[in-house]
Amino acid sequence: MAEKVTVLEMLHEKHQKPIVALELPDDDLITEVEEMIYVQIRGDFRDFLLEASDLVIGTLEPVTVTEPGSHTYLPDVASDAWAEGLSRELLPFCKTPTGYYCLDLEDEVILWENGKILGGWNSIWSWAEEVWCNS
Repeated sequence: MAEKVTVLEMLHEKHQKPIVALELPDDDLITEVEEMIYVQIRGDFRDFLLEASDLVIGTLEPVTVTEPGSHTYLPDVASDAWAEGLSRELLPFCKTPTGYYCLDLEDEVILWENGKILGGWNSIWSWAEEVWCNS
């Protein structure tokens, strides 16, 4: 299992500083988003949002919670994914051209593409190390 601290260091090294910097959320903002999507954001995903959702790396764009107008805004991404048939038991956190990377009820990451569950990672930090860093 990937260690959060080590992966965060790697993510920060690969960060491509955008022209307009993204902001990190606080717990209150995450709570507001939870109320909007009727899903509790906990554990590693909460930590990911609090510590890494301001990073820009490669071609994948994980969700954010600080910019309601953004194409990565979690409530909009989740709404779109659920409307496309993704189970409400899965929380999408990164759109792909043909699906979504999602968290299941055990906070494991799965890839949902064209209505099928493919692949998996034991945590969002493992996914970040193996997939996001190499996108």
